Amino acid sequence: MAQLPSKSLSLLKRFLTPNKPYHAQWLLTRRCNYRCRSCDVWREQEDLKELSTDQVKLGLDILRKLGVAELVLSGGNPLLRDDIDEIIEYASRFFITTVYDNGSMAVRKIDALRNADFVAISLDTLDEKKNDYMKGVPGAWRKAMQAIQTLQEEGIFVGVSPTISRLNMHEIIDFTTYFIHHGIPVWYCLYWYDCPIKNQLFTIGKKSNELEITDRKAMVDICDKLVELKREHPRIFITNKTLSALRHFFLNGQRTWKCTALQGFLMVDHLGRVAGCHLRKPVVSLFELLDVWDSPRFERLRKEYSECTRCAYLCYIFYSLYSTIPTNMGIIRDQRKNIEWLLTEVVRT
Repeated sequence: MAQLPSKSLSLLKRFLTPNKPYHAQWLLTRRCNYRCRSCDVWREQEDLKELSTDQVKLGLDILRKLGVAELVLSGGNPLLRDDIDEIIEYASRFFITTVYDNGSMAVRKIDALRNADFVAISLDTLDEKKNDYMKGVPGAWRKAMQAIQTLQEEGIFVGVSPTISRLNMHEIIDFTTYFIHHGIPVWYCLYWYDCPIKNQLFTIGKKSNELEITDRKAMVDICDKLVELKREHPRIFITNKTLSALRHFFLNGQRTWKCTALQGFLMVDHLGRVAGCHLRKPVVSLFELLDVWDSPRFERLRKEYSECTRCAYLCYIFYSLYSTIPTNMGIIRDQRKNIEWLLTEVVRT
């Protein structure tokens, strides 16, 4: 577990500095050992080049100087990198660091994960057969459940991260209730798909009729029930503002947010290329980012991206809703119970 107090002042300063990209996702690798139906990364394994360890560390220094406070390490599966222990240890010195795993590698990489602030295990359902079908690998459910249990027993802040889709949406409330009653936080992804764009930063997946959510009323009900659950139970890591935006989107087909790509957040790929989101073309190398962040070109891109309505990836919705100092303070208010719990755990461990 990263020592939050030692970096808290630096993080607070970044969160209270205006006009900075508070959130970043780094897709460290395209390598993946699963065959998920909601993702095509595993289908595209022709070019597996990656930045070196030293290049990643240099990139992390640049993100810190730029003002990034919260960092998500994902992929592919980032735990497939041989140097992931060194990367996580370095990242956790400066950022609130979350590491994603599909459940297959966490136990093997447990010593590396002790330095992360949060570990998110991807699990979509309590139904073993259905989960293995969705992940495309026999035994995926058992490995994920074992990883969650082991990391929890070892005092690592582990959470479960389901991707809400047509296949599991009617189970999400029971799924959430099960894990929060076992002391496991839940934070959510929402099934979405890439739009046809040439040369996008990082391709993830095409539209799937099997997974696309068409029952809008049921999705609205899920949002309402999660708000109710949050009143009584901590460890639900989604804000009411995010749930309200989702509810409005599914109820009326309207967006209550404007994308803040290259303002409140950015994406970095396995080659160190930067884009506002994975759907967009790379616009600069990470190693040149500080020189162009305040340029007229980037201002034009921000305006263009703010008018984009192509996707509803939940992470981008959240980042767009929380991209200013006042909204950052809103996260603290909304997640007060979870923050109190986390601080108690930090003191205990």
